[in-house]
Amino acid sequence: MFRCVRLWTGSNHQSCFEEGWIDLPKGERHDLLSDVIETTSISFRETSEGGSFSWHDAPNRQFVLTLSGTLTFETRTGDSFTLYPGDILLAEDTTGGGHRWHLIDNQPWRRVYAIVPQDIDLPFISASSKC
Repeated sequence: MFRCVRLWTGSNHQSCFEEGWIDLPKGERHDLLSDVIETTSISFRETSEGGSFSWHDAPNRQFVLTLSGTLTFETRTGDSFTLYPGDILLAEDTTGGGHRWHLIDNQPWRRVYAIVPQDIDLPFISASSKC
């Protein structure tokens, strides 16, 4: 199971988040497998250790797959969560107050961005919400 945290803009125009996972309903050879997800682009990025990014919205609806680095995200309401290597962020807070993040370990944040269309359903399953 892949841990996934979803960020979105709530009715108060501030970023909210919920923790959950990516649905893996299929399988073969004892593997679990999601449905195919349409993407419009994929890119790779690395931020040096100690990096941070102040308040911003997600530029697109996107999955952000963390390969290395541990970082804390914060919303303007003061709520926060931590991402670890192997976690997935589903960033959908493209408007509103936004979020910020900073690295909390001595590793660079290596990540993959996969931009997804607005009109498709994604295999995110919510476990808990903070809004």
